[in-house]
Formats: sequence, structure tokens, C-alpha cells
Amino acid sequence: MENFYLQIISKRKQIEIANIKKCNEYISKYGLVLSDNQISNLLERRKETLKQTGRVEFREGTIDKLIKEFYDSLYINQENYAITLYELIEIFYEYKNETMDLITDDELIRFMKKSFDGVCQGDLEYLSGTVMYKMRENLLNGKPLDASEEEGEGYEGD
Repeated sequence: MENFYLQIISKRKQIEIANIKKCNEYISKYGLVLSDNQISNLLERRKETLKQTGRVEFREGTIDKLIKEFYDSLYINQENYAITLYELIEIFYEYKNETMDLITDDELIRFMKKSFDGVCQGDLEYLSGTVMYKMRENLLNGKPLDASEEEGEGYEGD
């Protein structure tokens, strides 16, 4: 039985690698490429983050979604691409927990991207430590995700 589970895990990993490589093909037009080693590291980072957050993921696609959402950011280049993705994976799963799954994966990823490109200006520490924390508080208190404390304005003054 253990061998069966190992086969499933291996097959799933192969599918995930193939999906990320498909993203690579498209995104390489924009000057961003993940090496095989970086892809393996992304999958390992996700595995470790899932373990740390006590989460279980039954489907692949979160890494693909992050890649597809963030590839066109002005704050991402080939030099910081993999490192940025590593951090985004951690932020994503941390706040999936922190928001008690009250927000869909796609909504969370879109919020992260809007904030990363907007008010955070590419600063991952500000994203994870301030903006995402405030979003969590807003969500848990029934407020709009990007509401500020001052007269209900969003972070970007919208």
C-alpha cells in the first residue's frame, strides 16, 4: 500500500513539474525562466510551507497561479524571480490559514498581486507583514479586503 502512495506522489510531482515548465515556455517571452533546480526548490518550499502551516493540498496549481499572476510585475526580474516566488508561496499559505479559508485562492492571489505592484512597490516584507495582516483583519471583521482605517479608503486611495 505504501508503494501505491509513493507512486501517486511521484506522478503528482511529475504533473506539477510539467505544469511549471509550460508556464516557463510562455513566460520566457518576458525574460523569466525557472531552471529545473529552481522548480524543484519551489516544490520543496511549498511542501515545507504546507507542513509548517498544517495544510494539505489535494490539487496542483497554486504555484502555476502565482507564476501566471506575478510574471508581469515591474518588480520581478530574472535575478529575483525564483526568490520572489519562494516568498509568495509562504505568504499565500500563511494567509490561507490566517483567513480561515474565507477567501478563495484566486481572490487571495489577485489581492497579493494588486498590493505587491501597488502600495508595496515590490516589497515582500511590507506585503506579508503589513498589507496581508490588515487584509486578514478586514476580512475577519466583515470589511472590504483593502479598507484602511481612515474613512474606508483603500490602501491606494481608491
